[in-house]
Order: sequence, then structure tokens, then C-alpha cells
Amino acid sequence: MSAPSAAPHWPHCAYGADAASDPVGCRGVLVTGHTACLAHLADADRDAYLAGLTPGASIDHRGTTFTDSHLAALLNALRDPATGNARLGAGLFVQATFEGTAVFESATFEDIAVFGSATFKGEAQFQASTFQGHAWFVSAVFRHLATFLGTTFKGAALFLSATFARLATFRWTTFEGEARFESASFEGDAKFELATFVAADQVGPLVCAGRLVLSGAVFGGPVTLSFVARRLECRRTRWSQTAEIRLRYATVDFAHAVFEYPLTIAAEQDPFVLTDGRQHAEDPFSRAPDPRVRVASLRGVDAAHLVLADLDLSGCLFVGTVHLDQLRLEGACTFDTAPPAVRWRRWPPVRFTERRVLAEEHHWRASQPRAVRGWNTSVLGAGRAGPLQLAPVYRALRKAFEDGRHEPGAADFYYGEMEMRRHADAIPRSERGLLTAYWALSGYGMRASRSLAWLGAAMIATIVLLMAFGLAQDTPKQTATGTVPAGGGKVTFEIDKDDPQDPTGYRFTGERFEKAVNVTLNSVVFRSSGQGLTTAGTYIEMTSRLAEPVLLGLAVLAIRNRIKR
Repeated sequence: MSAPSAAPHWPHCAYGADAASDPVGCRGVLVTGHTACLAHLADADRDAYLAGLTPGASIDHRGTTFTDSHLAALLNALRDPATGNARLGAGLFVQATFEGTAVFESATFEDIAVFGSATFKGEAQFQASTFQGHAWFVSAVFRHLATFLGTTFKGAALFLSATFARLATFRWTTFEGEARFESASFEGDAKFELATFVAADQVGPLVCAGRLVLSGAVFGGPVTLSFVARRLECRRTRWSQTAEIRLRYATVDFAHAVFEYPLTIAAEQDPFVLTDGRQHAEDPFSRAPDPRVRVASLRGVDAAHLVLADLDLSGCLFVGTVHLDQLRLEGACTFDTAPPAVRWRRWPPVRFTERRVLAEEHHWRASQPRAVRGWNTSVLGAGRAGPLQLAPVYRALRKAFEDGRHEPGAADFYYGEMEMRRHADAIPRSERGLLTAYWALSGYGMRASRSLAWLGAAMIATIVLLMAFGLAQDTPKQTATGTVPAGGGKVTFEIDKDDPQDPTGYRFTGERFEKAVNVTLNSVVFRSSGQGLTTAGTYIEMTSRLAEPVLLGLAVLAIRNRIKR
């Protein structure tokens, strides 16, 4: 784009030139055979020029300033009587300025259309237009609404470095060739709903300060999408070939998107780099704390070919996702967590161990009567998903983590699955009772501290019970009796042992404590202590030898699940 003080390279009007303030004057290209541009021609000369135009004629109005009436008169002169719409050959509007509403509705450009560095001060209306050649909007500035509703670009659509100050809509637009929006800036929303990208292999990087809407759009070939946006909506978007979506700052809604080939959604940690090596500008996001990319929904998606990399999934809705167990998670994908610390809802106090939690579980727990504080109540779109719907989601994600050799992550989702089964009303009460016991004893085999605490309590109880009831009063003595034949010969001895006597008197002595500890420690490793025990002590030891090794095994299992790779 030429500097404002520089003269254009075409013969220009120079109307209003002033040696001191504006040595260039009007930059409009001279109308052929005249010494002024279209805007500054005398009325008679302008009428004569327009009368000489026919539908399909090529026009050159570079640098020209158009009012509503001048543009309307030009397009009327090019209107095809058969269709009632303007038909142009090549249209050169480089650095043109459109003061009012630029109405190119239903116009056809049969050759190249160049609006490079043009300025649209009012609305730009290109709905239902057809560009049969390349359409150049490089560095164009749209200060008001830009409408390309139902437009067809048969050649390349080049919007490199274009600036859209308000809403830009490309709804139902068809891009048959390239769709180049590199360095384009949308200060409002950009809507590509139901657009068709036939052969575009790259869209962006572009910046959108509002919503970037691709819902219902169709991509016919392999494509890379690079966006810096506040929100990206891809509901029911369809990809017919492999695709890669690289994002910064965006919240992504991917509900019911359709793809049959690998598709990757990845967060970029650093600004995009343009083809010329420059860093992509991100001015609307200069004050954003971080470029984190959040996923809002994957509902209705077939995740068999989906790869997520370095995304924030803390608010993502998963219920209704198909083949979720085949989802690939790469890099630092994060989930929400259970509320930390102890919550004094009632006695006993409630404490949730930190673990990965789905957004839908947050919503469900927050909606329960007497819910503790800390569960997220603002999960949008979570609906009525309850434990019965969440259990298979946790199960599928657990398998996805296991297939990715991420056992600690899989452990959290196994815990979530068991929690949902324990709370599901459709599960039989007997099974829920077993799950409750499993949860209380060891956190479903995932909480080593809980198992060790129960093991410690069981060992203390065993020691106390043995000291009180299980150890005999005294160690039973063995006696040997036999008869020696008068003439000598073989002697037979009978060895007997007194029955253990129940303890009496003071039972909590150091000696009895040592014996009780010995019995208990042997029970933990499933061994017999060999101590003299009463009948009650025998049953105490049997119970200890059954329960305490199980608790120790659960603790070992929990540790293994956390460190296994």
C-alpha cells in the first residue's frame, strides 16, 4: 500500500492538489480520454463515459472516491438486461474509497477483481456476487458491515492483511480456489456458517476479536486452519480430508462436527510465524493472561480420528461423544479437578481428594441437595447428565489414557467411573454397598493413604484385643512322660501341652504388648506367630491374617497405579 503522501504509479486526477498541504491531490486514475477521474469529471463527460460501457466491460477506477450515486450509476451502466445484474470484465479498484454503501449485490466479475487497499467507509455488500477470476482484497479496510453472503469465488479469494472493523459474514459462501486470510484482522465477529471450502489448503493465520463461526461449513480437501480468536464455533462442521486446527486464546465448540480422517486440534504456545518470517500480530489479545485454548464441547463427535494437543479440557462436555476410548491426548491436556480442602457440610466433614474431574460431574454434584461448596455451578450446556451417563465416559477416557501409557491419568478416570457407579440409582443396592466398602477402605484401590490408615487402625485394634483377650495367662508348658522297661529296651515318651488359660489380672504390660505386636506383624505377612493364644486370640489372629494383608495389598496396588508408566 502506497504511503499517503506518495503519488500513485498510474496517471492520476490531482484534483485539489496543493503544494503546501497536499501535493498529490486526488489519486483517482484518469478516465480514458479525459484529464480527471470518474469522481471529478464534468457531469456531461461522466454521462458520456457511462453510456459507452456495456455489460462485461473491464473498468479501471484505481484510487477513485465513490459516492453512492456514482457507484450506482457505474453498475447500472454494466447491468446485463438478461439477468438484471451488473456484469463486469476485470474490475480494478485499487486504493478506491467508497464513501457510502458499496452495493455490489449479485454482480459478476468475469475476470480479475482487485480491491487491494480499498477503503469501505459504509457497508460493503457483495452478497450473491460471483468472482470468476481472482478476487484481491489485500489490505482492504472495511469500516462497517461486510457482507459476502452466498458469494462464489471461483478463483483465489485473497484477503491478506484485510481489516474488518465490524461484523463480516461469509455465510453460504463458496471458495472454489484458495481462501487466503493471512494476517486478516476481524475486530468483530467473523461468520463462515455453511460456507464451502472446495480446495483451500490453508486458512489463516488470522485474528478475530469476537466469534469465529465455522458451523455447518464444509472443507473438501486437506487443510490447515490457524486462528487467533476469542471463540471458535465448529458445530456440525464437516471435513472430508485430513485437517489440522492450530489455535491461540480460543474457546472451541466442536459439537457434532463430522470427520472421517485424522483431525488435530492443537494449541500454539508462541505467536504464528508468517510466510515472510514475520511474527503474526495479535493486538486485540495483548492484555490476555495466556494463550490457553479451551474446548467447550465434543458432544456428538466421533473421536476415533481426533487428536487433542495441549488443550484445556476443564469445561469440555463429553457426554454423547462416540468412540471416546480412541481419542488421542497429546502434550499437556488438562482437566478440571475436585474442590480441594475439607468441606464442613455435616459430621463427619467431607474431603475430596484431588483428581481429574469432568465438567459434567461438576455440574451434577453442584446440583445435588446439600452440595458442598467448590463444585462448579456455571457449566454451560451440561444438561441433566448424571452418574449413569458419566460412568461410561470415565471408562472410555480411562482406556484412552491406558492406550497412551499414561497410567496415573487413567487411575483418576477409573476413580471417577467407580464414583459414578456408586452414586447411580440404576445400580443394584448390593453392588453399591460393595462399591461403598471398596471406596471407604482404599478409594477403589487408588488411595494408598486410606488403605494404610485402615491397616494401621486394624493393627492397633488387633494389638489391643490380643493384649486384652487373646494372649494366654502364661506360656503353656510342655511335659514328656514315658516308662522304662525293667529289662531295658525302647522307651516311648508322650509329649503334652497344657491348654492356654484366659488372662487374669492386669493385662496391658510391656511383655504382653511385645507378644501382641509379634502376632500382629506376622499376621500382616500372613504368617503364624507361634504364640500361645486363647480361643478368642485364635479367632482374632485368623481375622487379622485375613484382613490386614488385604489392606496392605490395596496400598501397594494404589502406589503402583500412581507410578506405573
